[in-house]
Amino acid sequence: MWWRENALARERDANTYTVKRQDLTETLSLSGEIDAKEKADIKFQTSGLLAWVGVKTGDTVKKYQAIATLDKRDLQNTFNKYMNDYLKERWDFEQDQKDNKDWQTRTMTDAARDTVKRTLEKSQFDLNKAVLDVEAKNLALKFATITAPFEGIITKVDVPMPGANITPAGAVFSLVNPKTLFFSATADQTEVVNFRSGQTGKIILESFPEIAMEAVVERISFVPKEGESSTVYELVMQMDYSQIGETNLKMGMTGDANFVLRERKDVLAVPEAYVKKEKDKYSVIKISDNGLSEKTEVVIGEAIDGQMEIKTGLNEGDKIYHQP
Repeated sequence: MWWRENALARERDANTYTVKRQDLTETLSLSGEIDAKEKADIKFQTSGLLAWVGVKTGDTVKKYQAIATLDKRDLQNTFNKYMNDYLKERWDFEQDQKDNKDWQTRTMTDAARDTVKRTLEKSQFDLNKAVLDVEAKNLALKFATITAPFEGIITKVDVPMPGANITPAGAVFSLVNPKTLFFSATADQTEVVNFRSGQTGKIILESFPEIAMEAVVERISFVPKEGESSTVYELVMQMDYSQIGETNLKMGMTGDANFVLRERKDVLAVPEAYVKKEKDKYSVIKISDNGLSEKTEVVIGEAIDGQMEIKTGLNEGDKIYHQP
């Protein structure tokens, strides 16, 4: 029947492939976001009256620049009190030393000698305690002013105006150094084995879809990333964002990091489904010039993205058939 023959011919054509040269590329894309190595929430160590705020959101600060201070009057008074206590203990200690400077050579009973020894030790302990008290109050004065641990941009100020009584948790100043931005990508446990430090890729941010930034994997986490629902690992990537500009990058911008895992240039390749394996040998059904089908043994290379590299056994332009 002619329609049956036509149907068979169409089926055969639909399952016939012409061998050609092509580039085989296996890629992997990982999602991620912009983060910073230097970022911090700066807080006071104690509660108190907020006396001065020297920054606002968006300000740029230098390293060690003062950000805010608490009212130091009570702290200063307490420091002065403990300083006076220290001076008194120092004088008492020196007087005890003077009064008993020759106690080790003076003729006295063992009991009297033991009493003198204990008196001098107590005097030393009192002086040591006074020194520690002064140092603690001096630190309290120092910590009443918070400073920037690194240069950067103030991104949050919980209490922008002085005059409020605050607690450490209620007065947070957030700081980010834009010069330390990086791309944080995540790979699951089946993907992370494909990566190594120094590997290159390209990052495309959703905010700049037309720009592919060169990037290098700097570090791969050894332990899974916390807070994720599945087992994923962080890839820290350094970016060349010169095309975008530092000021245009923002924390939290999302995008994809694209990697080429394997690549074969200008090779003969056919769909994997056309290649059959029998024991240790591979073959295809080749269609000869007269339209006849014949089994042809081939030597394969790598299988990439559903395509099988053919090293020998076929030539460019050959036609092969796949039985559905």
